[in-house]
Amino acid sequence: MLDMNDSERGAHIRRLDRKHVFTSWAAQDVVEPMPIAGALGSEFWDYDGHTYLDFSSQLVNVNIGYQHPKLVAAIQEQAARLCSVGPNFANDARSEAAALIAAQAPGDLDRVFFTTGGAEANEHALRMARVHTGRHKVLSTYRSYHGSVGNSMVATGEPRRWAAETGVSGHVHFWGPYAYRSPFYSVDAAQECERALDHLANVLMVEGPNQVAAILLETVVGTNGILVPPDGYLAGVRALCDRYGIVLISDEVMAGFGRCGEWFAVDRWGVTPDLITFAKGVNSGYVPLGGVIISERIAASFSTKPYPGGLTYQGHPLACASAVASIKIFQEEKIVEHARWLGTDVIGPELAKIADRHPSVGEVRGLGVFWAVELVKDRATREPLVPFNATGADAKPMADFTAACKERGLWPFVHFNGTHVVPPCTITEIDLRRGLSILDDALTVADGYYTGAE
Repeated sequence: MLDMNDSERGAHIRRLDRKHVFTSWAAQDVVEPMPIAGALGSEFWDYDGHTYLDFSSQLVNVNIGYQHPKLVAAIQEQAARLCSVGPNFANDARSEAAALIAAQAPGDLDRVFFTTGGAEANEHALRMARVHTGRHKVLSTYRSYHGSVGNSMVATGEPRRWAAETGVSGHVHFWGPYAYRSPFYSVDAAQECERALDHLANVLMVEGPNQVAAILLETVVGTNGILVPPDGYLAGVRALCDRYGIVLISDEVMAGFGRCGEWFAVDRWGVTPDLITFAKGVNSGYVPLGGVIISERIAASFSTKPYPGGLTYQGHPLACASAVASIKIFQEEKIVEHARWLGTDVIGPELAKIADRHPSVGEVRGLGVFWAVELVKDRATREPLVPFNATGADAKPMADFTAACKERGLWPFVHFNGTHVVPPCTITEIDLRRGLSILDDALTVADGYYTGAE
């Protein structure tokens, strides 16, 4: 280790990163990742002594907070006992993790196929659906994100998909409910639900429902705006799937494991999908882990014929040991209940007050510790603060707002014209209110770009 002070070490890490690391989703000559020195609870800090309250949970995955001592200890204990074993062997950590995950899943979802992340989970869920049904088409929504590889990338319904498209048939996008910017010109949530379901039924009609293997939905849309489905929508999709023998896949990679104040977001609406994909919050990313929870009906398709897929690091013991520890911590510390309370009693009410104070806030929406603040130039027309997929000068209002948050010690999650309120599910009420106060202050910057009548 080189002998240097903290600031020098941070600069050294930055130089090495820029010279040797190829960064995702970024133009390599302009990206400047911040070197992180450490983290604890809901905060992280750099090598220059700046501490940030994390309102992004990294990539909305550090649900249990940073450096939870019991979770760290579980990884250390497993590493001392057995670091790695192939998927062709049974392992106690993997078996217990699967049992604990299945115990929290709804209905008859009782088997777990492990992956190393959410994109792989969606990839394998789609493969299971296609093999199970013998069909090839997949329907997914615009304003969705399902991962950055293969079919999961093509199923994604936002601009990051564009460079990955091949023109091969089989993936069809449709409009999901989004009452604030209704593609159906609805006047309320009930009408949005009805018209969104009619739209999906019509898409199925023209695509041929007997050609459709799966409908893939984020239970609550995450990155693209935290779009909470209106009551009745998921049940309506479930009914359409049942009518036509289509597999319903709920992507809970971001929404699951406490994020929406439930173990799985589908629990809020009492809907049981055929497959649930998960990752992120299952162990807060302490070790890479994801997976698919499988219903008895889908699992039965592979009772006597092999499932055509697998991974070298499937159900890695370090990752599974961390999942076991995480689920037990969630139960012991009532983290799901805490997340639900934070949403109903703190975040929801406080964001409503913030919206009243700031004309640039068009809408706030969310559940648990999964909220979005949508920013606009004009409340009457609902013109976004920045255009869809804005870059360069067009993105300046959001860039200035983001900088204002960071200058005040808050690390935001910003996407398009929205900022998310997605701190760890374990955040204290004191820290949460402190972060909301910083957000309140930083929104004055967004207000400076407002052009409508107040």
